[in-house]
Amino acid sequence: MSLTLSVDGPRWRAHLESVADGHPGIVPVAKGNGYGFTLGRLARKAQWLRDRGHDVTTLAVGTYDEIPEVASRWDGDILVLTPWRPFVPPFDPKLTNRVIHTVSRLVDLEQLLALAPTARIVLERMTSMQRHGMSGRELWEAGEVLRRHPDGRLEGVALHLPLAQGNHLGEVGRLLNDYVAAAVPKQGKDTVWVSHLTDGELTSLCEQYGDFTVRPRIGTQLWLGDRGALHVTATVLDVHPVERGDIFGYRARTAPKSGHLLVVSGGTAHGIGLEAPTGDQSIKARAATLARGGLDAVGFVRSPYSIDGKQRLFAEPPHMQASMLFLPNGARVPAVGDRIDVRVRYTATTFDRIDIS
Repeated sequence: MSLTLSVDGPRWRAHLESVADGHPGIVPVAKGNGYGFTLGRLARKAQWLRDRGHDVTTLAVGTYDEIPEVASRWDGDILVLTPWRPFVPPFDPKLTNRVIHTVSRLVDLEQLLALAPTARIVLERMTSMQRHGMSGRELWEAGEVLRRHPDGRLEGVALHLPLAQGNHLGEVGRLLNDYVAAAVPKQGKDTVWVSHLTDGELTSLCEQYGDFTVRPRIGTQLWLGDRGALHVTATVLDVHPVERGDIFGYRARTAPKSGHLLVVSGGTAHGIGLEAPTGDQSIKARAATLARGGLDAVGFVRSPYSIDGKQRLFAEPPHMQASMLFLPNGARVPAVGDRIDVRVRYTATTFDRIDIS
């Protein structure tokens, strides 16, 4: 009676090892809902990769609030991707030597080192993404701050690049030159922590900047890169025949024609029916949005549930833990207890069960 993520364990684990092998120094990213797997499970899998001899020394989380969920399941360093701010809640002081802070503002660097003089720090350089980060001038000033706080441990520079297509190497080169010119005091070899470079770009970066240690931060490609190993299903909880004009649902809608109502597991509490803004600006994507809007206006909205390979319509908006689908006459009607396929956005879905073989 659940929304279930079934994982082909051998295939998924082989994929994880393949990605780890192909990206020396990989920093697995475990944040948010853990890409559908939960944070704890991803932390254990990162530990599994490390125990099997892969070059995995650091796990990245999104926020400070996520540290406790991974710290007991992973024994390496923990990089927090969201930049440190003075209002960050305190974490277990026993983890101080394992936590690496991302710092994107000079004022925060001063305050963090005043509060924690031996803090481990990654300086974030602003990229064309324009989210967090310091300018080239601010990196130079950060070097001055670090010289005034010699116990602070600089772990390198972070670059969070946009997802847009195109080669990022030109931008990365300019940003790394700014970092080198800043002459920030460091311990050992320079390190660049980078997100959203292609495999080819990472190879070129390693070749062009051989004096840097490159640490690719990878989430989606690692955990969700082999979609064929993942299968999401819902349980059919009830089946009701309806005739045209029959009233049903919370909002007393009427059946547009005869058929069946299916009550299936999965609702808004799981993320079903919740849609994030899309970044696709193509004509095809805009046409699809207009089509969905037209369906919604007359009471039909395509659901993520499929029966015999065909997506079925929501009979009404999803409930909290279940959804109602409309199945017209002529279609095969599943029985109560049957499983049907569901297409989901993993980063926005919470599953009742996760079965890994």
